[in-house]
Amino acid sequence: MSDLKDAPTTVDSDEVARFSALAAEWWNPAGKFGVLHKFNPVRLDYIRDHVAAHYGRNPASDRSLAGLRVLDIGCGGGLLSEPMARLGAEVVGVDPSEKNIGTARVHAEGSGVPVDYRCTTAEALAEAGERFDVVLNMEVVEHVADLPLFVSTCASMVKPGGLMFVATINRTMKSFALAIVGAEYVLRWLPRGTHQWEKFVTPAELEGYVTDGGMTVTGRSGVFYNPLADEWRLSRDMDVNYMILAEKAGV
Repeated sequence: MSDLKDAPTTVDSDEVARFSALAAEWWNPAGKFGVLHKFNPVRLDYIRDHVAAHYGRNPASDRSLAGLRVLDIGCGGGLLSEPMARLGAEVVGVDPSEKNIGTARVHAEGSGVPVDYRCTTAEALAEAGERFDVVLNMEVVEHVADLPLFVSTCASMVKPGGLMFVATINRTMKSFALAIVGAEYVLRWLPRGTHQWEKFVTPAELEGYVTDGGMTVTGRSGVFYNPLADEWRLSRDMDVNYMILAEKAGV
């Protein structure tokens, strides 16, 4: 058996350390991750509506995801995992940071929400043969060490006929101005250094990796912040934040 230290990894240890240092902030809507709390409703609606349509569910039902196995990869403190579980999904929340997983577990236990949180990696899950109806890959790909490997590994865990959602930030001058200078230095929505512009990924690049992973992109949407309404909304503009939806062919 080869030495695990020599095995390819998608984990960026610097990124893990950066987010581990902020672990206590995950569930504070006025804290360091406040922007994610505001971002959550639009991505939750996008995921729920598309999953419900794909699997023939009623999106208005409070158990619209019942019976579906969902992976939230790079789950952080569980901001997305818990709402998915409340909708009835069997959720596995994974993060390489022990501190993040600890925060997520404590919050879920206090909320009475059943989520299977694990401190592990996408590679380890895939090697163990884990498979899911839905894989959520949200605001993660811009923080990994090997993007093509990470996307293909996540895609390999999607069951035939299943879905994968990916949300990230485009690599444009507009994203540098808004997502880094604006969000981190001017508005201070995020701690400085949260993002590195060179690790942002264009839709064309991301869709290429998804296709190479054996999936077909079936949906895409930009997301923008409306300051007057103080909320995030879907948009045709994918110059900064965007989401894509991919499907794996059935057997």
